Amino acid sequence: MIANRGMKQVKTGVRLTIVYILLVALALFMMGPFLWLLSVSLMPGKNVFANPPAILPTFIDFDNYVKVWQFMNFPKYIYNTVVITVLGVVTNVVLSSLTAYPLATFRFKGRDLVFTLLVATMIIPSSTAMIVHYLTIQSLHLTGSFLGVVLPSAVSVFNIFLMRQTFLGIPSDVRDSGKMDGASEFRIWLQLILPLVKPAIAVISLLEMMAFWNNFLWPIVVLDDPQKYPLAAALTFLNGQFSYNFGWIAAGTMISVLPIIIVFLFTQRYYMEGMAGAIKG
Repeated sequence: MIANRGMKQVKTGVRLTIVYILLVALALFMMGPFLWLLSVSLMPGKNVFANPPAILPTFIDFDNYVKVWQFMNFPKYIYNTVVITVLGVVTNVVLSSLTAYPLATFRFKGRDLVFTLLVATMIIPSSTAMIVHYLTIQSLHLTGSFLGVVLPSAVSVFNIFLMRQTFLGIPSDVRDSGKMDGASEFRIWLQLILPLVKPAIAVISLLEMMAFWNNFLWPIVVLDDPQKYPLAAALTFLNGQFSYNFGWIAAGTMISVLPIIIVFLFTQRYYMEGMAGAIKG
């Protein structure tokens, strides 16, 4: 009996070892592009697409980071990116919450139809609406402004869906208690409901931060001054000026993605809680 128990433990250990090896291999495969980009950023001015291609740096050199920081006005582009990202995150959180709250808690005729029509718009590719967005921004005289960059993406249907599913999981007693105290619907939404959906808000904030931080096509279309470009657009604009200096391009890209990595590492717990809560709802 003891021998059988020992064999089971050995089999379990071997099985877990194989699983962990496969998971590590899969993680390295998924991280391959990022690790290669990091490797290229540390190569001292070498053409990585030469024959044979360079994969690992012969020695670590941060000269690419220093030179690309001196070449580009990174503080200005980072400031532009932060302003656009903050505006985009705040508008998405507020508007998606305000839209999803009545769709989840109020009972009115046509509520399900409105929600169905909203979800149906998710099948429309965002690129098809770019011309309409540009004409709208132009008619509002917002071209060349950060608000013109943020407004077309100020709220998304996915965020409304996520918040609605989260609101559905909140007991109706919370709202009823606010009504008994004479609170308005806006106060109930602000002071009672929103504190209970912080994980969902964290998910929206993280997703929208990544979207606005990495957005490069729409800012190029709307902004007429390259000095107003966000960081991703500025890097794309500069690619043609040193297209053979891949180390500079890789170093600039690494600098641009570093804030997203840091934010995700500190908020991944809320991200997982928010996604799990939305699925349960």
